[in-house]
Amino acid sequence: MWNWMMLGLESNRVIGLRMAKLMRGDKAAQREARRMVSEKMLAAAKAGTSLMAVASGDKIIEQYRRKVAANAKRLSRKRTRRKRKSR
Repeated sequence: MWNWMMLGLESNRVIGLRMAKLMRGDKAAQREARRMVSEKMLAAAKAGTSLMAVASGDKIIEQYRRKVAANAKRLSRKRTRRKRKSR
């Protein structure tokens, strides 16, 4: 039960971080939208495969939590602007 509750809390944070990024509407937001959709499709396929391999619900939730944690880390990093090359 703990894993399920934590997944809900952690996912909520990632949703907020993603919404902030998507609201900018720039190229990074477009990349994030594509990444989000592809990640969800891959995660669902992996969960289905795990179910067929008789993995427990907790094991599948752990897989999701690892992905959510990686997204939270990536989305919360401070990005520095790259300097443009001078010609």
